[in-house]
Amino acid sequence: MIRRSIVIGCGGYLPQHIVTNEELARDVDTSDEWIRKRTGICERRIAGDNEKTSDLAIKAANEAIKSAKISVDDIDLIVLATATPDETFPATATRVQDGLGMTTGAAFDVQAVCTGFIYALNIADNFVRVGQADNVLVIGAETFSRILDWEDRTTSVLFGDGAGAVILQGLDQSRKNHIRGILSHHLHADGRHHDYLFVDGGPSSTKTVGHLRMEGREVFRHAVNNMASVLEEALAANNMSPEDIDWLVPHQANKRIIDRTAQKLGLPLEKVVMTVDRHANTSAASVPLALCEAVNDGRIKDGDIVALEAMGGGFTWGASLIRW
Repeated sequence: MIRRSIVIGCGGYLPQHIVTNEELARDVDTSDEWIRKRTGICERRIAGDNEKTSDLAIKAANEAIKSAKISVDDIDLIVLATATPDETFPATATRVQDGLGMTTGAAFDVQAVCTGFIYALNIADNFVRVGQADNVLVIGAETFSRILDWEDRTTSVLFGDGAGAVILQGLDQSRKNHIRGILSHHLHADGRHHDYLFVDGGPSSTKTVGHLRMEGREVFRHAVNNMASVLEEALAANNMSPEDIDWLVPHQANKRIIDRTAQKLGLPLEKVVMTVDRHANTSAASVPLALCEAVNDGRIKDGDIVALEAMGGGFTWGASLIRW
């Protein structure tokens, strides 16, 4: 027998406030045509003044718990990926724990920016595989609007707020059959590229929150190469080829990055889940939000091979391969 994590439920939440490209163009030197052509983004969701990252995460978590048909009492662990926590400490995951009415188990945050959900999924999967947890709530949640320089047209148009969550459950399976669930994870980081994507603030440096800064051309180049290579790595580890992928769920940063990555892999766009046009880049929330949309609308079905991939500041990047 072999123990694997299967996804038994998923949920997402997007703030109600929609900001279109036309609205942004009233305040910065940009246009709907400029944004669409370079990013594929048409609109994004922005959290309300009274909405914190934990509030978004709690709503996504409740949807995932409902989808999984379990109770809060069944959850052993919460792993929350975010680069925009409610506070420096405690972990925003503990705020989520309290908001769900969960008084047992453990809860902590993971910070790997846009790759955060892949990192969090890996950690949660390891807890399940070794028997330390049976049910784990994995969340990606962000309020990136709070760290944007709204006068910078090169970054303010790219990001949005949201949260996505999944429930992992351990399942013992026979080695004779196709193993369901998470097959493998592949994580990377290279801190030499810090200056291409970072926030110019923090409690031990400037003592201010700061704003997001990015060298878009360099991020684009590294994103295409890194996401294509890590997915090739994941496929090779499982003796698969791109043709075996039923659905690719990439980080939703930029449509051109997604298109180029799929092209490098020889993967038709019909197999790629795309939400960047409506969500923009929601950082750690983008992969679980896109995944949950494809599950809920029936695209992803039992037995499908689903590939998740992302790249974020650091640089960090990674991929997970799942047999649904």
